[in-house]
Amino acid sequence: MAQVPQTFFDALAVRTWCGLALDALGRAREEIDAINVYPVADGDTGTNLYFTVESAAAAVEAVFAGHAAGGPGADAAGPSLADAARAMAHGALIGARGNSGTILAQLLRGMAQVLAADEASAWADGQGLRLALRHAADSARQAVVHPVEGTVLTVASAAAEAADGAEGDCGTVARAAYEGARAALAATPGQLAALERAGVVDAGGRGLVAVLAALVETFTGEAPEPLPAAHGRLTAALATGPADPSSVPAQSSHARVQVVEVPVAATTGCADGAVTGEGGPAFEVIYLLEAGDSAVERLRERLDALGESLVVVGGDGLWNVHVHVDDAGAAVEAGVEAGRPYRIRITHFGAGDAHTARGERPAPQRAQRAVVAVVPGEGLAGLYTEAGATTVLARPGEPPAGGELVEALRRAHAREVVLLPNDGELRHTAAAAAEQARTEGIRVALIPTRSAVQGIAALAVHEPDRRFDEDVVAMTSAAGATRHAEVTVAERQAWTSAGICQAGDVLGLIDGDVAVIGTDVATTARTVLDRMLAAGGELVTLVLDDEAPDTLTDRLESHVRETYLAVDTVVYRGGRQGALLLIGVE
Repeated sequence: MAQVPQTFFDALAVRTWCGLALDALGRAREEIDAINVYPVADGDTGTNLYFTVESAAAAVEAVFAGHAAGGPGADAAGPSLADAARAMAHGALIGARGNSGTILAQLLRGMAQVLAADEASAWADGQGLRLALRHAADSARQAVVHPVEGTVLTVASAAAEAADGAEGDCGTVARAAYEGARAALAATPGQLAALERAGVVDAGGRGLVAVLAALVETFTGEAPEPLPAAHGRLTAALATGPADPSSVPAQSSHARVQVVEVPVAATTGCADGAVTGEGGPAFEVIYLLEAGDSAVERLRERLDALGESLVVVGGDGLWNVHVHVDDAGAAVEAGVEAGRPYRIRITHFGAGDAHTARGERPAPQRAQRAVVAVVPGEGLAGLYTEAGATTVLARPGEPPAGGELVEALRRAHAREVVLLPNDGELRHTAAAAAEQARTEGIRVALIPTRSAVQGIAALAVHEPDRRFDEDVVAMTSAAGATRHAEVTVAERQAWTSAGICQAGDVLGLIDGDVAVIGTDVATTARTVLDRMLAAGGELVTLVLDDEAPDTLTDRLESHVRETYLAVDTVVYRGGRQGALLLIGVE
């Protein structure tokens, strides 16, 4: 379905762009990871970019939610462009992951500095977007201590140059920037030997092209033609162009340090022209830093002497620091001397872990297998926990971020983990979290459950003593054999697949689509059950929200018992789960 275009760059456009960019990176994440050979071939650029934009999008959503709730300083008309742009930049800064994610955060910050310059302005036009893209490219290049051509910096500069020459509205400027970036991306193998040897384009630049494609869709309502598949064929296909040109922060020196093992796939060049791999730096060090400008300038000089791929982005007292070094402790100590570092993350590029090779007490032994599940309410969280699963609570309107899922996968402390997202909208986030966990040595199988009732069915057949592949197949089959539905109340008037609903109407959704519009909860639920059981079934699972009518369970159980003699019913209390009723039929 085409996106409704935004005429100007206002707060809503910022929100739309972040959402579309996150979805685009979700689709392209695996492809981008696969072509990641520079500056280090650690296969995580797509995942890092996804987490960075996810943090930016969450920050923008929080600003809109704050205005909708009528909090301090809230405007009934919604947040201003300056509010939304600053939230986007701040979210990207604190959530930036990896070299490319850190640079993308600075690109978004550079745009925000222009878009938020005039507090009184509710929107920016094509000229404002041109200036924002130019400032973004320039500020990102300045943030990298030793810029290298053929990287995301080159693609960003090309996008800004193409936008400089475009006259018209935001859609025209965005499309010009996208086309300029696309052409520059195709040329990156000729600028970097590591890319040419691998037969791929720059992974960070590929991610930026996806983000700019989302910008085009924001202002035109139409997404540009998708880029062709990655690897060697990508360069040639990009060079020919599309068939239709028109489509074209609170801890100190005692800060907690997280150490993660990531094997390096190849020996490649680093951001300052040095070589990584067997002869390169052993660690990637990233942290947020609260410090003044002068302290950060001294920090740049010290880290530049310590390592490579140095990127320091941010401002106004908060910075994101990224560097590749052999002495991770020295890089952290430099941050302590400059200010207050926190969210410290150290990734070891080698197969061994220097931080566990010094005779410290070994970590507790991992379990062989675990299940991690996203659940919509406290009641279901208790049910899943009793069944042995590690749970992530998804409150109504607050889906978990990728970082939360990664932490849950770690918290499960198992060699093998089955991940149940229990929400179709979480598929990209869950896939990115699973990929991140795999780089840390955890074997993760993602079962694409779209509802908590499918997760219940999968968990019911889970057998930890079975071979991992067999267990995953059995759980996937059980989930796939469970049709899911929910009964909820419409918050506003809307078009649905069953017609127009009004605020307050009771909606029955089957497998994600609105199938019934009614006025009574019990009647609507009974209609949904009848439609689902018309295709057969042996077991009905009902999960009730705390706000569901007290008599609903008895009425539905009686209906199933009297109408479908061979069908059993099981009932659970889900707590505050959002939907009044979740239904599963298997």
